[in-house]
Amino acid sequence: MKKIIVLLSLFVTTIVSNAQELESILIAAEDASKLTQNYINPVMKGLMYSMNGGWYTTAKTHKKFGFDITINANASFVPNADQMFAFIQNDYSFLELPNGETSLPTVMSENDTETAVDISIPVGDGTFKVASFDMPGGITNDLPINAIPTPMVQIGFGLPFKTDIKLRLVPNLNFEDSVEASLFGLGLQHNVLQYLGPLEKLPLSVSVLAAFTSMNVSYNIEDENATDNVAVTNGKAEFKMNTWTVQAIASLDFKIITFYGSLGYNNGKSTIKMKGDYELTYDIEDGNGIVIDTFTEMISNPINLNFDANGVRATLGTRINIGFFKIFADYTLQEYNTASAGIAFSFR
Repeated sequence: MKKIIVLLSLFVTTIVSNAQELESILIAAEDASKLTQNYINPVMKGLMYSMNGGWYTTAKTHKKFGFDITINANASFVPNADQMFAFIQNDYSFLELPNGETSLPTVMSENDTETAVDISIPVGDGTFKVASFDMPGGITNDLPINAIPTPMVQIGFGLPFKTDIKLRLVPNLNFEDSVEASLFGLGLQHNVLQYLGPLEKLPLSVSVLAAFTSMNVSYNIEDENATDNVAVTNGKAEFKMNTWTVQAIASLDFKIITFYGSLGYNNGKSTIKMKGDYELTYDIEDGNGIVIDTFTEMISNPINLNFDANGVRATLGTRINIGFFKIFADYTLQEYNTASAGIAFSFR
């Protein structure tokens, strides 16, 4: 489980550290938060949809004290519409794209081209604070597919009353000397077919699931470019995510094969905070565009972004049963469609 959370955390830190180039976006002053949110939004939504997957491979619950260990990978696919975002000039106070672009790539775009952005902030007396930076492109070309991956390990345990409790747990761990991560997930799945008398004798199973996942990742921001306009002191990025899902599940359970499906609802909220002290350096230009001075200012804890994702979901899947060994795959239709696959060791 530790290796799984390391892989997931490394993906999150890769995303947000590509946004560490977003450290340079801080020079955009009041426009920095909006630009950062538009850039990162697809990966935050994709993570929330993906983390709500993989909770079950059948509607049938364990017998009392039965258990399973499930290893799976979910991948939420980014819609084409979310690979770019419109750059609407009136939404920004001080920014301009010098090449006349009207859209920019998000972090999950196939377009990995950096885009020059100019900043001009009036300071009075006909002078302006000016600077420029390169807006990073997408990272999709570095991934096997244009999707948000979330590997996961969970344990399920049979309780009385045909109810399963499911647990995803990684205590706080440190790796790469700068990254901390933890994850906790809890789910309850209850068999409702037991209340329908003779129907319980059919290979059909029906249950309801409620599940919650929380993930925290933080990493230290290093000042790796001493020549840019932003100097970092005690920089730190914090990522927090909470997701919930409620689903009604049905399955046809045969000896060799299981077919399962569900209808449900997802909800997720996440935050990204950039903490620390950042020294920003601007040129001062007069009204004729001539540099007449430089100006330095300090800002603290500059970024605090919120993301959310919610909506209905529908899943269809199948599982091959080889004794206690299971192989499964399913596909979920939702805003960010999600594929899941994995293996399980189940002992009834």
